[in-house]
Parts: sequence; C-alpha cells; structure tokens
Amino acid sequence: MGAAGTAGAAGEAVDVAREAGSADVTSATDDGAPETPSELLRFATAGSVDDGKSTLIGRLLYDSKQILEDQPEAVERASREHGDEYVNLALLTDGLRAEREQGITIDVAYRYFATPRRKFIIADSPGHVQYTRNMVTGASTADLALVLVDARAGIVEQTRRHAYLSSLLGIRHLVLCVNKMDLVDYSEATFRAIAAEFQELASRLDVGAVTCIPISALNGDFVVERSACMPWYDGPTLLEHLEQVEVGSRTGDVGGRLPVQLVIRPMRNEFHDYRGYAGAMAGGPMRVGDEVVVLPSGRRSRIAAIDDAGVALDEAVAPMSVVLRLADQLDVGRGDTIASAAAPPRVGRALEAMVCWMTDRSELQPGRRFVLKHGTRRVRAMIDAIVCRLNVETLALDTDEAPLRLNDIGRVRLRTTEPLCYDPYRVNRATGSFILIDEVTNDTVAAGMIEEHDLPEV
Repeated sequence: MGAAGTAGAAGEAVDVAREAGSADVTSATDDGAPETPSELLRFATAGSVDDGKSTLIGRLLYDSKQILEDQPEAVERASREHGDEYVNLALLTDGLRAEREQGITIDVAYRYFATPRRKFIIADSPGHVQYTRNMVTGASTADLALVLVDARAGIVEQTRRHAYLSSLLGIRHLVLCVNKMDLVDYSEATFRAIAAEFQELASRLDVGAVTCIPISALNGDFVVERSACMPWYDGPTLLEHLEQVEVGSRTGDVGGRLPVQLVIRPMRNEFHDYRGYAGAMAGGPMRVGDEVVVLPSGRRSRIAAIDDAGVALDEAVAPMSVVLRLADQLDVGRGDTIASAAAPPRVGRALEAMVCWMTDRSELQPGRRFVLKHGTRRVRAMIDAIVCRLNVETLALDTDEAPLRLNDIGRVRLRTTEPLCYDPYRVNRATGSFILIDEVTNDTVAAGMIEEHDLPEV
C-alpha cells in the first residue's frame, strides 16, 4: 500500500490517538520530519487556603490582556453583587457556584494564555487540606509549581505539604510567591525571612531550582508589571520569570516508548493489509527501521512506518500521538508497550511506590486489593506492606504501620496479577506513574509514583 493510502488509514484514528496525548502535540513538516513544538509551560498553583491563588491567576490574565472584552465588566458586576469593595479577579477562575459562594477553590481550574515569548497552561489548584488530592491532579503534568504564601502567616503546614508533593511529582522548578505584601507595608525583612525559611525547606527536597518573588496579586505588584512599592527588590516579575524558565522533558532521557491505546484495523478493502498501533509517545525518539520489542510478551520487530494525522513521518518523539506499523504480524493489543529494543523499560509484578491517599471513605491497609491503571494498562494489584509514611511537619519518614488516610503520603510495596512495563518515576513521569481504583465503587483512591527499587518476584 502506498504512503498516501497508509496515511489515510492512520487518519481514521487521529482523534482516538490524541485522546491519550498531551496538548503540546508536535506537528510534522511536509517532508515528514518532526517540527520542534512551540515552547509550552505547564504550571500549577499551590499553597494554603486564602493565600490568593485564584486572584493571582486572575491578575496574570487581566494584566497580560488575556481575557475577553466583556469579562472585566462581568467580573466588576459580580464583585459588586458579592459586596466586594474591589474588582475580585478570583472570579475569573473560580467558576463553580460553591466556589464563589464560599470564596474558596474546590476543583482544579485550567486556564490557557500566551505571550509573544511562550504559551502557558495553568492549573489553579485548591488550597484547602480537604482538597489536597486535587492539587496532586493539577500538578501531575506540571513543569513548575507556583507556591503562594500569605506574607502575614508565612510558611504553614499546607505550604510544606504542597512543596513536598511538588518534589514527589517530579517538578523541577519551585517559585515561591510571597503574596499580600501590601498588608505588611511591603516589608523587605518579612519577605527575606519567609524566603529564607522556604529555601531551607527546599534544600531538603529533590528540586532543581527555587525562585522567591514578593507580590501583591490584589494590586498587581510584580505580577506582570514592576512596582515602585518595593524598590529593594531587583528580581524579575512573576511573568518575566515564567517566560524565561527553562523547561525540560517530562519523559526523561529514556528510549522510545509507545503504550498502545488502540489497534487500527480498517474494515475497507483498500486497507485490508493495514495494521497500526495508536498511542501517545512516552519517550523517544523512535525512527522508521528501529528495532523494537513488544512488552510484556518480549516479541521483537522493526518499525515499518510512522503515521501522524495523514502524514508519514520518519521519527516520533514524546508527546506526539502517532500510529506505528511493524514489519511483522505480532499479537499486540491495548495495554501493551512498544519500546526501543536497545533501551527497554523494566517489566515486573512487584513494585515499591510512593502513594498519596486521596479519599476519606476508606483507608489504605496491607492486604487491600485494587485495580491499578498504568498508562493504557489495567491490572489487579494487592498492597503487601506500608513501608513508611511522611511526617509533613518534619519531612521525616515514619516507619509505623498505621494505615494511610486522606491526604497521607507513604511508601508501599504492592504486587500485580500481570506484569507492568515501567520506568522509575524519577526517570520517566509518563511510565512511572499509576492510579489505584477501588474495585467496588470505581473511585480513584490513590496516585502512585514508582520507586527505583527492584523487588523479587514470587
């Protein structure tokens, strides 16, 4: 079958393949070479309740002129109805009625905006302890965590929890925004003390870089524009820093990985010999002619073609959503992984992982069984042991055997009924993460990050 026919068949599965991919999908040039994607920064807000996260995001959108013409008037009207004496920019992001009534963020609100230098996707996460699980959701795909603190309160327990979670989720850049500086008379001493305490906290975490910025989200000081209110601060504004920070790959430096989402087998005569495997790249690159291994079966073949939205490619990299065709007719289905034979992922049923327990309906105890979802694969899993749990106050790992409860973080050992193809989370966030699903209620009850340790099979 010619290249045009092949590309046409692959085009039938574009929407399905992209469902598993990310928003910054790499496009291709006319000659089939992958084009460098527009630089996109995903960042999540974090911090305690009432620290001003939604107001800060609203200020970013407002001052960078990223809102529709009728929105400022609607926000002003809503602010008057709420009895606010100022334009409440948090109303730009707090979309749920309960959020507006209570003045808190409950769900993760995603917002998109762009400047001439960069595109952004913001995950405005809740600050209340009850909704820490939502912060995990928002930060799971972030490149940077923006941690807010109230200048009057300084570092609190939720600040430490969110900083630790950001580190645990593999976020390499932390930005501390000391907000509400207007309420402490723009005191340099207050800012320096809070920044020093946060730097000491970050030194005990696995993060790459920490930046501290004094701001007033309400007044706009050092959010988008500079301010004469803090002449002692000579660093960048928040937006300037977000535009300049270097973004690394979320899939790490690993070989090619394609978790198979769908087998493409068109039921039309002209495509009778077409068989493609669609999914989102979780590593790379993978090139036509490369030797690959299908896991967990271990069967080997070579890449015969790579298709993307009707275009034949020579190479695919993460996070592209593509269709691979192999030179041999192998038994490949949803949940399998097509990987570079020269650098395959690990395969096993015994894992050690850090998990964040995300429900108050039950506890995580040894012996409990779950459905484990890892990429496109679902298997049954059982918790063998709770190795340790995080003490948020001290960041120490306690070795008591108490069960994990809502928002607790701990290390567990678990075993699956079928083998998983994985990389440690620190190596590859895409193939090193999973969720646990309650078998009875079908609720997602935990998010997990696979550790480096290899456990013996039984």
